[in-house]
Amino acid sequence: MTKIIDKIKALPRDANYFSLEFFPPKTDVGFSNLQARLARMASAFRPLFVTVTWGAGGSTAGRSLELAELCQRQLGLTTCLHLTCTNMSKKLVDEALETAYEIGIRNILALRGDPPRDHEYELDGVESEGSEQFVWAVDLIKYIRKQYGDYFCIGVAGYPEGHSDESVPASQDPKHDMPYLLEKIQAGADFILTQLFFDVDAYIAYERLVREYQNGVMKDVTIIPALMPIQSFSILKRTTYLSHSRVPQDIMDELERMRGDDEEVKKIGVKVLSSIIEKIKSTPSPQHRGFHFFPLNLEKVISLILQNTHLLPPIVSEAESSAVIEADLTPEEIKIRRIRRSSGRGRRTSSAHNHVTSDDRTSSTLEPPSRATTLAITNGIGTLGREATWDDYPNGRFGDARSPAFGEIDGYGPSLHLSPAAARQKWGAPTVASDISALFHNHIDGKLDQLPWSEGPLSPETCVIRTQLQNMIEKRGWWSIASQPAANGVCSSDPVFGWGPKSGFVFQKAFVEFWIPAKDWQQVLKPYLISSEIASTVSWYAASNPHNVSLSLSNGTTTNGTNVHQQCSGAKSESSTPASSADSVTWGVFPGKEIVTPTIIEQLSFRAWADEAYNIWKEWERCYPLGNQSRNLIRSCSEEYWLVNVIAHDYQDKEALWRILMAA
Repeated sequence: MTKIIDKIKALPRDANYFSLEFFPPKTDVGFSNLQARLARMASAFRPLFVTVTWGAGGSTAGRSLELAELCQRQLGLTTCLHLTCTNMSKKLVDEALETAYEIGIRNILALRGDPPRDHEYELDGVESEGSEQFVWAVDLIKYIRKQYGDYFCIGVAGYPEGHSDESVPASQDPKHDMPYLLEKIQAGADFILTQLFFDVDAYIAYERLVREYQNGVMKDVTIIPALMPIQSFSILKRTTYLSHSRVPQDIMDELERMRGDDEEVKKIGVKVLSSIIEKIKSTPSPQHRGFHFFPLNLEKVISLILQNTHLLPPIVSEAESSAVIEADLTPEEIKIRRIRRSSGRGRRTSSAHNHVTSDDRTSSTLEPPSRATTLAITNGIGTLGREATWDDYPNGRFGDARSPAFGEIDGYGPSLHLSPAAARQKWGAPTVASDISALFHNHIDGKLDQLPWSEGPLSPETCVIRTQLQNMIEKRGWWSIASQPAANGVCSSDPVFGWGPKSGFVFQKAFVEFWIPAKDWQQVLKPYLISSEIASTVSWYAASNPHNVSLSLSNGTTTNGTNVHQQCSGAKSESSTPASSADSVTWGVFPGKEIVTPTIIEQLSFRAWADEAYNIWKEWERCYPLGNQSRNLIRSCSEEYWLVNVIAHDYQDKEALWRILMAA
């Protein structure tokens, strides 16, 4: 049984189930490290199925399909591939469906994706033939049924608090969504997977609304509530901002009190989600109770939640386990599996030794650990547990690029998170560079809550350097998109800079990341940064966006020496540091803990982000018609501006970075 709906129906009468969602990390090393984590989670948790995200417009297509194949074939997990259909060519949709078919995936989560653009708003030269037939998710459902019949089990999205297409929370109303949801079910969808939520009463009301709609036409449809374990307060704020999900005030108040201490926030999150799950489980339902989790490619918190709520399926014997796995394989795959097992080749081994290597912790000739041992590891217990959860602090933009959790936390890829109409309303119609400067200035002043690269208003910490950022715009014409001020031994409970456990001290190097005209970079700032006077006091990373993509590295304080060029998947970049180096720009010292460094900047992560940052220019450009003056301006900026990140090493001097930038 490889269809989700069949697996649910085959469960014992009183059984509950759960599923997990994963996204492809942005870097090769992160993707590689995810394999070991997935193997451990598959062994310890045994989810009924897993889902793999799909980037906007197919931006992560290759990686998503690779991850889906890993889950389906190598780990034997029933896998559901997300598939967004808008702003994608029919060819890419066909390729995704055909690949899923070939690797044995029989489950698709059919999503609309970004709001569709009119044809005249498409990027010049992009093949869009056939894409106009995919305007809504229902169009994709109908197409899949037409092409593949009943081969695929199809899921669709549901919105317990209503869908907000134009990012206007006030317009959200689940009742408004019902006709569209029914249309998707009647077109051939098999189950509903909801948007994340924290208001359990809103979910219960939504479930009742669906089942009672039009005299119960959807009364028997499978509805799976989706929950996001709370990894940190900042991640919670970002995801609820993007999804327009409401956090009940009592929960938010409790989290606010501990917002700087990730460990305490996680503990509260485990308690909150456990309570939500138990309340839903106790609510009568015509279906088995299931729960879908967004663990953000991390394992510790989800492990604790699953154990707290008794959602882990019972341990089965080796023979039963083999039968369960083989139920998802073709006869030929079962034959190969049994031959390999009988010949002793059923698991991969390290090249010369019977020990677990650091690069492949699943590569061992020893028997696999028991579930109890594996669960202890996922909980971070012992030496192996510390190795398994080393990246448990927040990742994303400034996390460690080696982490399986490095990347977009929603797995969605470059996106404005706005429809073209909403983007034009928010950012107007810039026609000269000074118009864009005004947008950045308004954002820093608090008059604009969002920029293409900044999904919310300035943080309290960034407000500390508001004047310096304004000076960069007014005096230089440089547009900052990320920054932080210096901090030297600030108490971890400080309301602005503080984070981590109590009685600790936190430190920060000042850095700023900004767009700068190529001429200013090549002729003004870069020569000053590599000068003998300044070179030892800063690190910097810079990227442009040429058609011939390469990575240029220089080991030292000048980029005029011998350079190493490597082909890569991102923008052309250069740095004052070797590729293997990393700049820790935030660290904390706490009682009974090793030094914690949650924020780093390095070549690998900067390169991955540069790709996304330049793609966001393209997304913004596509909000305007072909030949439009705003479109032309935005395109010229993407071609003529560099993305530069400068870090000042002297964290005791709060003005060091800003003096350097203004003196260049």
